[in-house]
Amino acid sequence: MKKISAILITHNEEEKIERALRSLHSVSDEIIVVDSYSTDTTTEICRRYTDRVIERSWDGYRAQKQFATEQATYDWVLSLDADEMLSTELRKEILEWKDQKSDCQGYQLARKTFFMGRWISHTTWYPDWQMRLFAKSAGRWEGGRVHESFRVSGPTGRLESQIYHYTYSSISEYLHQLELFSTLAAQDYLDSGRRVHWAHIGFYPPIIFLKNYLVRLGFLDGLPGLFVSLLAACSTLFKYLKAWEMQSDRKIEFPSNPCDEE
Repeated sequence: MKKISAILITHNEEEKIERALRSLHSVSDEIIVVDSYSTDTTTEICRRYTDRVIERSWDGYRAQKQFATEQATYDWVLSLDADEMLSTELRKEILEWKDQKSDCQGYQLARKTFFMGRWISHTTWYPDWQMRLFAKSAGRWEGGRVHESFRVSGPTGRLESQIYHYTYSSISEYLHQLELFSTLAAQDYLDSGRRVHWAHIGFYPPIIFLKNYLVRLGFLDGLPGLFVSLLAACSTLFKYLKAWEMQSDRKIEFPSNPCDEE
């Protein structure tokens, strides 16, 4: 039977973390939590499920997950975010997989998101395939400040069942995260050597909306599907606007006396 080390990175996740830990308890042979000095009860909750709670200063998503992976006792690693959980079906599938011979070095899992009171079954949010079960010896975490993923050098496969993602509890929470992630994405974009042009700002956001709402059938998810499509377009717009501002080093200087502008 294959053994699994489950990893999570946390910071002030007391409202969500126990759901994730409970779902991992039956399928993992150890649980490793790397916490960025939470000020709430996150670490207390984690210690009910594991004695491997490591406190480490925040070093970015990719670096934090790479560190957590390196702490794993076993080669097979299952990575879960604090606001996620394994579905009952996925837990059964993983337990069956542990007894089977495998030629793959990593497996993608489909993630389904709960947003605005319902499960999102369309748009680019579903199925949101994520490499979450992998042999740590076969690769490492890659990516920029956001959108990190584990890349393996060998063959990969997919499991049929789902991760449940309990994301933003309100539009306000989403917008707060959008502000942070769009800044990080803009920095990643410029670090790659690319430049923003007017076409990125004028054309890409509408294309992203149409892709989500029409091509990926977001309209079938009702009002939440419309909001997801709009917010995806806004995320794209914010990323390019911020990257344009950064590359131009544009800063608005206000007059010391408003009357100077009259």
